Amino acid sequence: MTYLFWTLIVLLFVVAFVGLVFPIIPSVLFIFAGFILYGVLFSFEPFNWLFWLIQGLFVLLLFGADYVANMIGVKKYGGSKAGIWGSTIGILIGPFIIPVLGILIGPFLGAIIAEIVVHKKPINEAVKIGLGSVVGFVSSVFTKGIIQIIMIAYFLWMVL
Repeated sequence: MTYLFWTLIVLLFVVAFVGLVFPIIPSVLFIFAGFILYGVLFSFEPFNWLFWLIQGLFVLLLFGADYVANMIGVKKYGGSKAGIWGSTIGILIGPFIIPVLGILIGPFLGAIIAEIVVHKKPINEAVKIGLGSVVGFVSSVFTKGIIQIIMIAYFLWMVL
């Protein structure tokens, strides 16, 4: 039975990593679900206040990394708030319109469209901003992946 319980916990963590490339999946909720499931099935004893405080700080880092990486990627290439919003909307709807590649094409097109429509930027400048949004998204995925690995490693350190 223990193997089944650990399999469920690991599956929750795997879904959290899938959420890195499909932002519609709330990664952090699946990580916390793994923590809670462990507590319910085994024991909450390893989870003291310091554990929850540190994990909470990691959650703030996850949200901050997402926003900051996208913002830096767009701003570095001359984008505006409209480009950031367009990129964010593209990240959310891209995978549904174009499966697999939509995760990269969505923010790219979202930033381009927003910059052209809102600020009337020339196409070559808007494309550069779109590329910046993709760079920001990829760096965000990488950063959030590292943070999630640290969260899970800390969890495992506390329970094993």
